[in-house]
Amino acid sequence: MAASTTPGRPGPGVDVPTRVESHGIDHIPDSERHGHPRELFAVWAAVNVNYLSLVVGGALVLMGLGLAQALAVIVVGNLFWLLTGFLAISGPAAGAPSEVITRAMFGVRGNRVNNAVAGWVISVCYFALNLAAAAGAAFALVEEVGMPASTGVKIAVVLVIAAVTLAIGVYGHALIVRLYLPITLALTAVFGVVAYAVLGRADFHYAPDVPLTGTGLWAVLLAGVTLIAAGPLSYTTSADFSRYLPATSSRGAVIGWTAFGGFLSSVLVSSLGALAATVVDMTDPQAALRTMLPGWFTPVFLLALVLGTIAINAMTAYSAGLALQAVGVRIRRSRSVLVDGTVSVALTLYALLVSNFLDTVSDVLQLTVVLLGPAMAVYAVDIVLRRGRYDGRALMDETPAGPFWYAAGVNPAGAVAVLVAAGAAALCVDTAYTGPVARLAGGIDLSLPVGMVLAAVLYAALMRGRVTAPVTTGR
Repeated sequence: MAASTTPGRPGPGVDVPTRVESHGIDHIPDSERHGHPRELFAVWAAVNVNYLSLVVGGALVLMGLGLAQALAVIVVGNLFWLLTGFLAISGPAAGAPSEVITRAMFGVRGNRVNNAVAGWVISVCYFALNLAAAAGAAFALVEEVGMPASTGVKIAVVLVIAAVTLAIGVYGHALIVRLYLPITLALTAVFGVVAYAVLGRADFHYAPDVPLTGTGLWAVLLAGVTLIAAGPLSYTTSADFSRYLPATSSRGAVIGWTAFGGFLSSVLVSSLGALAATVVDMTDPQAALRTMLPGWFTPVFLLALVLGTIAINAMTAYSAGLALQAVGVRIRRSRSVLVDGTVSVALTLYALLVSNFLDTVSDVLQLTVVLLGPAMAVYAVDIVLRRGRYDGRALMDETPAGPFWYAAGVNPAGAVAVLVAAGAAALCVDTAYTGPVARLAGGIDLSLPVGMVLAAVLYAALMRGRVTAPVTTGR
């Protein structure tokens, strides 16, 4: 018999911040569901009050956009947070993380490949990229206190930041929910000071000396939207953080609090980066912003950059750990997080040798959209087809007799939709390389709309008639 609980509260010893989370990709029973969708606001707000958002905002102006154009791109690109919020409703419905729910789209075996690439590999790359950004701020902080940032010191700094990050990821869901509200408030206070300094000097009428026009303008506008949208599109795992909510939670509230948290924080911080770029050279954002801030505030600002990156990376490590389990690796979730961290630290130490960090950020974020855009589109269409209803226990069945085995463990509809759409999107890329479609279009990168629309249409057509009734929760 399940232990009784007070509505909205976890059972004794279940999903509490002071204990390592016991659940991995297994189903969360009703007796352990708790919380309210409003908790999701702070979780998703914290991930965007960080250095990377400043970098991306400043990059838009460096790409040749005027201030008004850059701000418009920031708003449009961040509207994709609505999709992140929409995917989150599958968490309370299934009581399972996204890494398991996607078995409905790709089949048990097909989903292992999906989690290996779109889940684990990309998450580890993002972790390394963010850790490199945090390390840069930490190196400057070390020098502020009079210690030379030698190679040994740099390695030690990276390891300390990674250790703190992974500790949060290991303890898991409850600690993330508990910590992220105070983290959001602290970061908001720090960035409020940054905003005051930036707004006092920004050129609100900024326009480039040679304004972009015609095809060149559209190419940069679409590239900018793709760059901004890469943030929300990277969170196809939003159900990981909503799955402990009661199955009766309002879908509108889950979508709203998730999307609002991500949208608001990203728009505000990215806009600060764009405003700063109107008066300082944001090629090196950290150094540029320090020239605008009072001297006493510099260590606080650098520490905030590190804290913000820890927040985003703890969530990334948490989801990467679940992805590793979903791939089929028989390992406890807490240990899988440590495996992810070890690989990410190794990549980070290598990435610190990259000479132009800004170009690396831009290329990585835009290229991941080729795969993540179609994957998110398929996920969203599946939720629509099933009316947001998933049987969490059925999703746990990995046998050939299970409802999500499909053909030899693969759902052809999901596999074909993502592979074809990702292939088409790759032809439209104009970032690390120029695809043939982008070349014909005069450098306009259509990878985002082509990949997402084609994946959605293909999946809906191929699944037509195969989802005859919503999969119920059995409650």
